[in-house]
Amino acid sequence: MTDPDSVSRQRYFMMTAARLAGAGGAAFGVVLLGRAHSLGPQILAVAIVLSSMAMMALVPRALAARWRTPPQP
Repeated sequence: MTDPDSVSRQRYFMMTAARLAGAGGAAFGVVLLGRAHSLGPQILAVAIVLSSMAMMALVPRALAARWRTPPQP
């Protein structure tokens, strides 16, 4: 059995890693948007930025809800 503090720390780092991955994806999309010269790559870059922003907002919250301690009866 693992220590509860260790499990909590690992879960916190997982949520932080999800936020950082989303921020990296958004930065990548902004770079693509800046380098795009036609409409197709611009649409793709905007889609990458929007999906990364959604990931930053939704994934950590979903992980926290999944790992929440159930209420005591």
